[in-house]
Amino acid sequence: MSNEGKSVKVHYVGTLDDGSKFDSSRDRGEPLAFTCMAGQMIPGFDAAVRDMEVGETKTVRLEPADAYGERDEHKVAKLKLSMLPGAENVPVGAHLRLATAEGFPMPCVVTEKDDETITLDMNHELAGQALTFEIELLEAK
Repeated sequence: MSNEGKSVKVHYVGTLDDGSKFDSSRDRGEPLAFTCMAGQMIPGFDAAVRDMEVGETKTVRLEPADAYGERDEHKVAKLKLSMLPGAENVPVGAHLRLATAEGFPMPCVVTEKDDETITLDMNHELAGQALTFEIELLEAK
């Protein structure tokens, strides 16, 4: 039976190919709730949960296309510091939340900076990476 359109709750642990954990609902002690196949989750995660039974645990490996996509070098911008007031005080590695002209949030990470320029990477931090999830379906209504 499909869980598409149902409100579901899952516990999950997400790891990278090197075995390092990048996220875990279990570590937070609270399951993740979402509507299955409503576009609230990355595509491969949604698809994995769609056909699970309550109480089932499965492990899935998602290629970048089914997760956060491939890295896109067009999403890396080198700007003059003068274009971003206060940017001279922002360290490399800082996470910023800018906005598009339409007002949509645009998270980015400062990857380089010198006396005149700052480089911002607007790719998701997990873009280009395969992700493995251990998922346990707790509830589907």
